Amino acid sequence: MAKVYKFGGASVKDADGVRNVERIVRLALQDSSDGLMVVVSAMGKTTNALERVVAFLDAGKEEEALAQWVDIIDFHVAIMKSLGLQPGSDIRLQGEIPYDPKCSYDENYDQIVSLGEIMSTQIVAVYLLKQGLSVEWWNMPKLLRTDDTWREAKVDNTASSAVIRAGWDRPRRPQVVVAQGFIGGTADGRRTTLGREGSDYTAALLGNYLDAESVTIWKDVPGILNADPRIEPETVLIPSLRYMDAVELANSGAQVMHPKTIRPLENKHIPLLVKPFGDPTAEGSRIADDGVGPIGVPVYIWRKNQILITMRAKDFAFVLEESLSEIFDIIHRHRLKVSLIQSSAVTISVCVDNTRFVADAIKELQAHFNVTYNENLSLLTIRGTTPEILAHAQAGKQIMLSQTTRRTARLVVVENHGK
Repeated sequence: MAKVYKFGGASVKDADGVRNVERIVRLALQDSSDGLMVVVSAMGKTTNALERVVAFLDAGKEEEALAQWVDIIDFHVAIMKSLGLQPGSDIRLQGEIPYDPKCSYDENYDQIVSLGEIMSTQIVAVYLLKQGLSVEWWNMPKLLRTDDTWREAKVDNTASSAVIRAGWDRPRRPQVVVAQGFIGGTADGRRTTLGREGSDYTAALLGNYLDAESVTIWKDVPGILNADPRIEPETVLIPSLRYMDAVELANSGAQVMHPKTIRPLENKHIPLLVKPFGDPTAEGSRIADDGVGPIGVPVYIWRKNQILITMRAKDFAFVLEESLSEIFDIIHRHRLKVSLIQSSAVTISVCVDNTRFVADAIKELQAHFNVTYNENLSLLTIRGTTPEILAHAQAGKQIMLSQTTRRTARLVVVENHGK
């Protein structure tokens, strides 16, 4: 059976990272007779840099955009040279920025930001090929068919599965296929993206289409931890989780995986492994339902850059009974990601990711409701809480809103106010 490996941006942030990918791929090929699908993200912080290119162009700052673009190309050229690859002969990088002023911000975003994955996978594939491996590069915008919901494209699984399976099952296929995560394409050939951190989702879809033995996400941590080690100094590895637990963690804001990752794997009972790319022989964490018990330690999940929006009816009508559908229609149309909801008889509050869509959503909500909002917030979710754990978590923090059930606590906290 095939295996799917996904390498994130931190795994391929430099030439040494790409060499480490080769080492991990060679280890995998020793015990995989049906080949290896390797999904690769953009290198390092390339996606952030490409997002700045889009923002500069949208603001009419062409010189700044070009300077950022040159830095991105130079970054990739430096990695290529460190790997012994020749720019222009081994790999020809994108020359011009594919920006069309007649297109929307989001469509331009997808055409430009998707280039990060295109460049990284070209470099990885050519390097592996030159090291003597049997390798093929797949252009996912031509294989993973999506609609044109720019920046959050919806995948056509029927069309995508048929073409990808046909490509995989053909005779004399190479041992290793290198494919981009995060991106797909429309029927008319426009590149799309699947949502930030969507490479995990791509790997899960490919695992589903290929009936893979397993999907492995390689990260810069030992596996799934009970807290972000950048925030909490003491963390514990969670060696095994149920699919349901993983979905809850992802939707609460855990950075371990994209929220859509689990369903394609659960549907075919494919285990998801999370392992450290710095120590490929380590056990890491395993997500499945076969013999896996509940998580035995409290889990702390921080979701940063939140905004709390509170709506009150102008005529003191019952918001929850009469206006809930109207509120969530506005939220849906403006593509806001809701992380928490709390209501009373006359108010409803929602905590959402503070994206560029929020301002327009608030403006529309203000036409129907009295609206107040607070910015610079974080949402802390604690699974497996106790009164003692909750008291410790609240100490020294300015709490804007809290929800507590028997085992889960959720606190909306002013950022930089306590830990």
